[in-house]
Amino acid sequence: MAKSFEAIFFDLGDTLLYFDGDWPGVFFQARQVLLNSLQQAGVELKPEFVEDFYQRMSEYYRERDTEFIEYTVKSVLINILEERGFQAIPDSILTKSLADMHRITQAHWIPEDDAMSTLVKLQESGYRLALISNASDDPNTQVLVDKLGAREHFEVIISSAALGIRKPNPKIFQKALEWMHLPPEKVAMVGDTLGADILGARNAGIFSIWVNRRANTAGNRAHVDTIIPDAQIQTLSELPRLLEQLAIG
Repeated sequence: MAKSFEAIFFDLGDTLLYFDGDWPGVFFQARQVLLNSLQQAGVELKPEFVEDFYQRMSEYYRERDTEFIEYTVKSVLINILEERGFQAIPDSILTKSLADMHRITQAHWIPEDDAMSTLVKLQESGYRLALISNASDDPNTQVLVDKLGAREHFEVIISSAALGIRKPNPKIFQKALEWMHLPPEKVAMVGDTLGADILGARNAGIFSIWVNRRANTAGNRAHVDTIIPDAQIQTLSELPRLLEQLAIG
């Protein structure tokens, strides 16, 4: 049966961008920068804050992947500071310190070579585009969208941090559909994560396309026999041709 879509939804990390560093090492450096930034702002934290923040973030990552609710890294930071007696830290300090931390990780997110050319080609073919990203910090997501250079191509940009809901919860997809005034059968979702992008799209009644060149992860391997995409590609450059074939049927 032919599939004619009006819009394509994209994931961000490991779909349009990829991480080129050693994540544990980079995140350790980022935590050190967070500590230094807070200390420079007058928050007298001890060095062990770095390890405490790591442990709390690890707990947060486990919880959000089972509850599909996004509490944001800022809320985690506020809780840790309050537990240490630092009440009502000005939001300007928290925002700057988190931005300082994220600048370390942002430097390692690299646009895929075929990302922008694919987005442009899809738009030229008449497709409407949207972005749905699972992320713990919305300002960080917005910086990465700008690093990709893709803001003008997306009608809708949704991060789980801004909405408070994570993929695969179908509500985050339904919000994008609502904002674009489209039924699910007129949309395809492109992403690298079976348990979030593919399952989430399926739960929302959206055609799912798995881009698998950076999908060799423990999470995906655990689902490879149980979460089956409607279609799969290895690179984004294959997407326009796939959509042409689906439209022909």
